Amino acid sequence: LSSKSDPLVHHGRHFCRTIHAMCNIHALLTQSIIRAVEQTADDDLSDDERREHRVFKRLLNLVPNLEERIMTGSEEELTEVADLLRKGATGARGDDTKTLKGNILEWITPKGESLNPPLYRNQKADRGFHHERTGALLCPVDLDWSHEDVKKKLRSGEDVVTGDRWPLFIYADCKYDPEDPWNGLLRGDILVNAFKHVFTSPSSVDKEHKATRSGNARLHNMTRTSPASVAYIATQVRFALSSSSVFSRTDTVTDSERFYNSLLEILDDPAEKQEVDALFKWWD
Repeated sequence: LSSKSDPLVHHGRHFCRTIHAMCNIHALLTQSIIRAVEQTADDDLSDDERREHRVFKRLLNLVPNLEERIMTGSEEELTEVADLLRKGATGARGDDTKTLKGNILEWITPKGESLNPPLYRNQKADRGFHHERTGALLCPVDLDWSHEDVKKKLRSGEDVVTGDRWPLFIYADCKYDPEDPWNGLLRGDILVNAFKHVFTSPSSVDKEHKATRSGNARLHNMTRTSPASVAYIATQVRFALSSSSVFSRTDTVTDSERFYNSLLEILDDPAEKQEVDALFKWWD
């Protein structure tokens, strides 16, 4: 069986898109085995460890017989399992980055108009804060893009945008209400288009139907939108709008990992449960 068609690669793709896009899979498996062997009680886990443990549990639910395989297998087998899952995850992320790079331009161009100056599907250097349209979408919610000095500082890099400063495009109609930060959060049209593009099929973007009915979603029996899948799409869109050419976890310019984790943190926060439930009712 070639590694490309190994079921673990297939599961790795779905793991990246719906459970965790940024984690070190080998470390996740190793730490989880240590916890199981030492029988660490949940109460003894730090917040980070608890989060990691939840990710591990979701991975076990995704992959049949994984627990038995890694608990009874050798160190070599553990490495092989992690490598195959990682291969799937990296492949999915790369595929999505590639297809969204061009398609995003259709979704950010106002109907019946064209972008001025034009942006090109296969190049990114002119995107980000260098372009009026992508700049407005990426502008952090704490700033006003219509101010020339704001644009100037963002373009020159004098104002460094870290991943925990959320961009306007993640809000419905790109409107942020400082009095009610949940109002419209993660309900932006571009997010919905990108979600359909990745999880259902590229042709479904213009059609009205449930986001989880076909394509990659159906392939993995995905019936509900997960917090991680929305955070993943937001991270991919943010990258597609940026001028960065290579998606990397550790890239400090786009700071994608911090952005992704900051979204996951709020979506997994028990104190925000009411708002989160309402959000996913909207998505589903």
